[in-house]
Order: sequence, then C-alpha cells, then structure tokens
Amino acid sequence: MQNFKIFSGNAHREFSEKVAKSLDVELSNAEITRFSDGEINIRLCESVRGKEVFVIQPTCAPTNDNLMELLIMIDALKRSSADSINVIMPYFGYARQDRKAAPRVPISAKLVADLLQCAGITRLITMDLHAGQIQGFFDIPVDNLYGSIVLKNYVTSKNFPNPIIASPDIGGVARARYFAKLLGLEIVIVDKRREKANESEVMNVIGNVEGKNVILIDDMIDTAGTIVKAAEAFKKNGASSVIALGTHAVFSGPAYQRIQESSLDEVIVTDTIPLKEKIEKIKVVSVAPLFAEVIRRINHNESVNSLFA
Repeated sequence: MQNFKIFSGNAHREFSEKVAKSLDVELSNAEITRFSDGEINIRLCESVRGKEVFVIQPTCAPTNDNLMELLIMIDALKRSSADSINVIMPYFGYARQDRKAAPRVPISAKLVADLLQCAGITRLITMDLHAGQIQGFFDIPVDNLYGSIVLKNYVTSKNFPNPIIASPDIGGVARARYFAKLLGLEIVIVDKRREKANESEVMNVIGNVEGKNVILIDDMIDTAGTIVKAAEAFKKNGASSVIALGTHAVFSGPAYQRIQESSLDEVIVTDTIPLKEKIEKIKVVSVAPLFAEVIRRINHNESVNSLFA
C-alpha cells in the first residue's frame, strides 16, 4: 500500500483514526484553519503527487460547514496532482432531499453529487443511503455499504429469546425484510394513521408481538419520535422488550431526552456520526473496520460487493 494516503476532515476525527488504525497506517497531515471571517483554509502538509488518496468526512451537522470543508480539501488534493481522490462519506448529508416532493423545491442530494464531482472526486464510498437511487446522481463509482452486516453481528451475539424484526413505518418495510432475511426471522410493521384532523397519530401494529423481543430497524434516527412511539405501541401489544437499531445517529432536537425517557430498552447505532451526548440506553458499534477493509480492497483492486454476498 505504498501509494496510499488517508486524510481526515474535522467532522469525525475519531472515526478516521479508527479506520487508519485498522489499516495499520497513520493519518496524513492536513492543516485546517479558518480565517477571521469564517472562511475555511486547508494546506496539505505532505506530497500527494501520483498517490491514491482517501478523504474521510461524514457530512453530518453542522452539515454545510463539513460539506464545504470536504469540497475545499478535494480541490487542494486535485491541484496537488493526486492520482485519485476517493471520498469516504459514512453519512451522506442532504440524502433525504432526493426527489421533488412538492412544487418548486430543490433536489439537494443531486446538487451535492454535482458539487463533489465538480470538485474532482473519482469515487464515493458511503453507508446506508436514505434513498438508494442517489447512486444514480453520480457518473463515478459509488459504493453504498450496508450497516446491517455489523448490526446483524451485534443482534446475533445477544442471543435474544423469541426475537422478531420490526419496521417503524410502511416506508421501511424493504429494509426490515432484508434484515429479517439475514437472521431468518419474521417481521411486524407499525402503520401510522391519523384518524381525524388535529388528532395525534395512532400507531397500529400489523403482526403479533405478544411475548416477543422486538428489534426495530431503521437507516437513521433523527428526532427519535417515530421509534419512541413505535416502542410504546409494541409494549402495549405485549412485547417483552424493544430495542432499536439505526445506522446513522443523527439525534437532533429532543432525541436524547426522548430515548432516555422512552419504553425502549436499548438503542444501537453505528459511529458514522459522532454522538453529542452519552446516555445509558444508547450503545455504539463501530463500522470503522468495515470501511478500512473496503479501502484495502479498493487499493488492491479487489471486489467490494463480495463483502456483502
């Protein structure tokens, strides 16, 4: 791996260090500073001429700052004659704006794709895109890794009695079905309905959870409102326990408080996004070794897809 370098932005330095440690290499040095007016300035402190470069930067909150920092670093690498620029973006910001859901609104995920390509990247490696079709917004290779491979290992290690997989809403059924197939389990679904105007949503459970240990699965947990309400519905229907699995711990607004005060027994997330708080109910499993293996395979021109076969 002589022609190989890893750079990190400031979004999640701890994650970048874990990836580098898994590969037994040091992070390359880049000086990231700000001018007095807030503009970002980046200086690469070592040569990248002719090198294969990987830049690790999730575009989580503050999304715009982290995205701009990434774009500037890519430009610095391109102007320093890097042979290839591979962006490791564990969490893809703006992924929920993947289509025109209303008149006169942008498709921001496509704009981000255009910005990254215009800046000069040659490949994108991300995890659990909110909408898989975002891969089609790029004209370069995009590897969309599955957090389920790591979350599955966690669930298996816990050896839950009477487990069942659950989707917190109709939109997540395909994801829940895929995870249930990996574990050879059945699924149940929460159907959210508003019976009358100005009344709160009613959570209807489709399937039997009596005496079951329910495993809620979602790609991201934002304000935690949906999973908290779903957990309450499962407990009311006789579930023995409810845990939630989420790849991306967005955790905005009242999320931490909601989780701590909820009926959820445990919330398992990966480290694609750094946590702002540490609370008892939240456990973190690392996907850094998985990204490290993907970097190794790309560097050796080996198959990435076979990891998930």
